Amino acid sequence: GVLGVFGFCVSEEFKMSQGIALEFRREFGNVDELLRQNKKVSEIANIKYNNRHILYLITKQRYQDKPTLETMYLTLRNLRKFCHEQNITQLAIPRLGKGKDQLNWDQVLCLDTFLKDQRSKY
Repeated sequence: GVLGVFGFCVSEEFKMSQGIALEFRREFGNVDELLRQNKKVSEIANIKYNNRHILYLITKQRYQDKPTLETMYLTLRNLRKFCHEQNITQLAIPRLGKGKDQLNWDQVLCLDTFLKDQRSKY
């Protein structure tokens, strides 16, 4: 499978002005390319950087919004589908929904476990 894949949560606006998002913006840039992809909540934006996929999990519409467990579930489902289609077998991601987004990590982890346990591929 494809290795060297990184992912994290962002808004549709791609402001990325704090925390790990800011670090990714500084390291990988390409905000104009991300905006051109015109992705919406629950979709996955993607750029290639030095033969690596950098995945942007869009979990909310605006920077100041908070994702819900529903939007996180839909985003994780789309992430599984994207990884399957791109033959991505390993993914490095932080604890999604933690920090500023204030989601309960145990609940997010349960969503991910639930998706992995489903008989369908996505």
